[in-house]
Amino acid sequence: MPVKIRLQRHGKKGKPYYWIVAADARSKRDGKYLEKLGAYNPNTNPATIELNVDGAVQWLQNGAQPTDTARAILSYKGALLKNHLAGGVTKGALTEEQAEAKFNAWLEDKAAKVQAKEAGLSDAQAKAKAEALAAEKAVNEARIAAAAPVVEEATEEAEGEGEVTASNEEE
Repeated sequence: MPVKIRLQRHGKKGKPYYWIVAADARSKRDGKYLEKLGAYNPNTNPATIELNVDGAVQWLQNGAQPTDTARAILSYKGALLKNHLAGGVTKGALTEEQAEAKFNAWLEDKAAKVQAKEAGLSDAQAKAKAEALAAEKAVNEARIAAAAPVVEEATEEAEGEGEVTASNEEE
């Protein structure tokens, strides 16, 4: 039975949400699956990925073939690296402790990159918000400045009319 690691679509129209599953290659896209390995939400920035790395590595070692998108997700989360390191351990190229140390170092580096991206996005969002607020203040000040002379002219005319009526009453 050929097994594939692939995405199974869920969610509303226009708001996709995917499960990462190990399924028989002959089953439907959203049909029966053997094991749910995680979830992928592309609607957030950066995309939210939850993955059981050990389960994915187990399926890869048993011969499951990931689809292109699933391969990219597995690579992003380190499942392919962990599978590669596990192959090195079985061949005797390195020990289990060395492989675990390399994987943990890679995870820390990846977490730092993701954190930097999130910080950059939040800074850009705050900067855009500040610029929009400054532009809105400038528009409001221009609107107030344009409206102010009209109000002053109307009050001057009213004062002038008041003087004219007062002089008529005296006569």
